[in-house]
Amino acid sequence: MRIVIIAIAGVLLLGGAGAGAWFFFMKPAQASVGESTEHAEAKPAKEDHGGGGGGHGEPAIQYVELDPLILPIVDKTGVSQTISLIVMLEVGDAAAAAKVEELAPRLNDAYIQGMYGTLNKHEALQGGVVQVGMLKEKLNGISQKVMGEGVVNEVLLQVVQQRGM
Repeated sequence: MRIVIIAIAGVLLLGGAGAGAWFFFMKPAQASVGESTEHAEAKPAKEDHGGGGGGHGEPAIQYVELDPLILPIVDKTGVSQTISLIVMLEVGDAAAAAKVEELAPRLNDAYIQGMYGTLNKHEALQGGVVQVGMLKEKLNGISQKVMGEGVVNEVLLQVVQQRGM
């Protein structure tokens, strides 16, 4: 009798696990075939970047993501580590975003030049760790110099990654 009960419990357990796996793995595949109405309605809000008040007469804040920056830190013995940065710029409106996108190569070049000197002099390193606040200040200053005053509101660091060699 015990064997029959254990066998029935095992079949129910395997059946439940199989049904769970079926619904877990097969349901997302069906949902990803077409775009749901939630995603279709959410896209315009995402493009608007929503942070600046929108329809209240205030300009909508825009964000422009720049290409990743990879910077080496060089000591007396050679490259000791690399730092990867992903920078996003907060600008006041679409015109400023277009200007940033147009001048992005010049801005990236200025960032690399400024950060290369700062990092290799170890001004932005404390105990071998990058001081993010100092990097942000330096990048904000470079942005104002390249883009002009009032174009870039803030430099936002999306990723700061250090990797020793």
